[in-house]
Amino acid sequence: MNWSTLEGLLGGVNKYSTAFGRIWLSMVFIFRVLVFLVAAQPVWGDEIKDFICNTAQPGCTNVCYDYIFPISHVRLWALQLIFVTCPSLMVLGHVFYREKRNLEYTTTHKGGHLYANPGKKRGGLWWTYLASLIFKAGLDAGFLYMLHYVYEGYDMPRLSKCSLKPCPNTVDCYTSRPTEKKIFTMFMVVSSALCILMCICEIVYLIGKSIQKFISKKKLAERRMFAENHEMMPLAASRSKFRSKTSTRVDPTVSIENLSNIKAEEWPSKKE
Repeated sequence: MNWSTLEGLLGGVNKYSTAFGRIWLSMVFIFRVLVFLVAAQPVWGDEIKDFICNTAQPGCTNVCYDYIFPISHVRLWALQLIFVTCPSLMVLGHVFYREKRNLEYTTTHKGGHLYANPGKKRGGLWWTYLASLIFKAGLDAGFLYMLHYVYEGYDMPRLSKCSLKPCPNTVDCYTSRPTEKKIFTMFMVVSSALCILMCICEIVYLIGKSIQKFISKKKLAERRMFAENHEMMPLAASRSKFRSKTSTRVDPTVSIENLSNIKAEEWPSKKE
């Protein structure tokens, strides 16, 4: 399998991912794919040759090996990596579709743009990206459960009992390098669990950021509506309007007694 081609395709999705998505991609290709290609495959490569049962009955060793290892760890992990990366390719396909529609719209509408930014996670692309995260976390969790169910845990037994035909009786079968296989198994299990955690963190981050944007837009709309419905009050009237036309200008230097005399002189004149 050409893993470099798959890595190149996922590198195109990386620019649309968040920080959690970039960490997920690093875990997938640095900690899982490289370990899978460099170390895991050689460890299980000669398993059938080194799997030994204490019997010389023809076919007994093969039957016991198939019973103890119903599916190879290497092939199961290869399927897991392929299925887990497929949702990311779904996001990349959606981005290409939007870019194609945007290009067709630009050519037919003389420079207009259908999408302001085709690669921005908005609208349908946001839902596609969120669905891809859910699928990735679900697939990783499903394969972890499958590995646990098939092998009854993540342990690698040193000695296994087998009494299937054509074995003449219950025979003892020995696994080659069980400690080494157990270490790689636990490494792949832990890396898968970390990838699930990164997907969950990214889901929470995307939903929280979307809710925050919705609340901020709602508050902005309320402010605009309040500004439109409540016009500004007119300015206060000038002091000259509140002055009485019959008011008398008083000299500040005049004493209180003189002021009372002035008013007493004005009253008789008004009566006359």
